[in-house]
Amino acid sequence: MEMILKDSASIMGIAIHKVGNKLNEGLHLSKSLFKTDEELEGLFLDYFLTPFKNHEYFNLYHDSELGLNEVFTYASRIFDDPGSLYINSVSLAKHLYEKSTHPKIKGGEFYTVFFRDCSLDGERMDAVGLFKSENKDTYLKVFPRGDGFGIESEQGININKLDKGCLVFNKEREKGYIVSVIDNTNKGAEAQYWIDDFLHVRQRKDEYYNTRNVLSLCKNFVTEELPRQFDVSKADQLDLLNKSVKFFKENESFDMKEFSNEVIANPEVIESFKRFKDSYQRDQDIDIAENFDISESAVKKQARVFKSVIKLDKNFHIYIHGNRDLIEQGSDEKGKYYKVYYKVED
Repeated sequence: MEMILKDSASIMGIAIHKVGNKLNEGLHLSKSLFKTDEELEGLFLDYFLTPFKNHEYFNLYHDSELGLNEVFTYASRIFDDPGSLYINSVSLAKHLYEKSTHPKIKGGEFYTVFFRDCSLDGERMDAVGLFKSENKDTYLKVFPRGDGFGIESEQGININKLDKGCLVFNKEREKGYIVSVIDNTNKGAEAQYWIDDFLHVRQRKDEYYNTRNVLSLCKNFVTEELPRQFDVSKADQLDLLNKSVKFFKENESFDMKEFSNEVIANPEVIESFKRFKDSYQRDQDIDIAENFDISESAVKKQARVFKSVIKLDKNFHIYIHGNRDLIEQGSDEKGKYYKVYYKVED
């Protein structure tokens, strides 16, 4: 799925409220929608939509019934009747306020925005945007004064730094819509309130989800389970990791049987991999698909955590990127060693 494009989008309405921390701040509701103009709309579009570059998507959900998810209900009402944007923005602000109970949560402006013609995967559709600005930057305002200049400082929102955001696209309503989420501020326990408590989303089971899960499965199998079950060197482990990533980079679709036969190859190791896959998806509470289209963006992101380096004490690092046959391991009276063959020295 392509990332979100803002070129065709327009803003049909904005509601702004101030949502504080429930422990020590209040909830300040505006009386009506915010009136924007052409210049402000351009700034708002940049501020709200430009940061959404991730290909990872979610669905709104509820453990018992989707209609009990507050964001799903209020977003659905806005899609059904855009004229109800203000009244539903008030309900959304109250819902966010009820979830803002952690002492480290910062208060800030909360925006509910109705977009027309947001582009997702080449398709234009309506979207409801929910955004919160928590951090303020200091700006210097320089102005002429007599024969020189005066300077004043002001606190304001940096439109290049969106703190928290969510786009609910009017597609796949029965599954909880397609949702994109941003949280650039909280990294501790308080971070859960935006994604888990307020939005209450879970990952959308698409090509990104499937690709990421299988690559994580492979990494955990090779680094944790394989050395417990078999006598393998670190070089063999890294070689298998490299082959796994190479398979995903060179193919457009994934087939578990084809991958096992081509990459793992050894029948005994394949059986171990199958057993580990079953236990891994139970332990992680995820679904491991047998066949799916490969997400290029998920491969790029996951490949970064596939370490291809052998660390030898604190003296040497050996990076393995290619032919496993060009490195040999042994030992003599001095200790363990690796023998590396090469043709060109740079």
